[in-house]
Amino acid sequence: MKKQLSILSAAVLSLSLSASAQALTTGDIAFTSFNADEDGLAFVTFTDIAANTSIYFADNEWDGSAFNTGESYSMWNSGASTIAAGTVIRLIAYDIATPSASLGSLARVSVASNTNWGISNSGETIYAYQGASATTPTSFLAAITNGTFTANGSLTNTGLTDGVNAITLPSSSDYYEYNGLRSGEPTLTAYKDDVANIANWTGHNGSGNPDFSATIPNITAFTVTAVPEPETSALLLAGLGLVSFMARRRKV
Repeated sequence: MKKQLSILSAAVLSLSLSASAQALTTGDIAFTSFNADEDGLAFVTFTDIAANTSIYFADNEWDGSAFNTGESYSMWNSGASTIAAGTVIRLIAYDIATPSASLGSLARVSVASNTNWGISNSGETIYAYQGASATTPTSFLAAITNGTFTANGSLTNTGLTDGVNAITLPSSSDYYEYNGLRSGEPTLTAYKDDVANIANWTGHNGSGNPDFSATIPNITAFTVTAVPEPETSALLLAGLGLVSFMARRRKV
């Protein structure tokens, strides 16, 4: 009986963990930094991410139907707690054997013939997606490139659109980061256009070769400004009108 109960408990735990994982959709996250010197990334989530949710990151190029080989796959897991919408997560030292994340965990995914774990300062495209495995994406979430989405990895059949939920950095960028609004918008969705606009990014590309390996990206959360409900606005206007009326009566 004890053995049966133990098996049942394990099954219930497995079902619980599976149920807590979350299917995300295109544009639910967006990259906010790219650092080829540190081999680091950061992304913001525009929706709450449930506990035990996994997202894959690949710098193998997508050809419209499959990934090529020779580069790398990693998997980020949200961990035991829900991560609130607006949170920025930093992926640290993506290229080492034991990478880490500011929230959750990051680990390499071992796939045959993948040997290059670093992020290049030219012609590099990184995809974020969910899937049955690292090599079988079912839902692309975001992408970023310091090359082009034609020569260095395609957006075909990903559901992603350059300038909407995919970002093209200046050619040969080694460090670029979103530096636009993180507060003041009425909804988190409103920030999607801000982040996708390359005019809101700053960084370095081209000559000079400064070292950004120790640069830490901004991981300040994105927040919204509450907009009063229509009923609240109506009551406020009515109150102001009454105050104005009483003030006029006192003058008479």
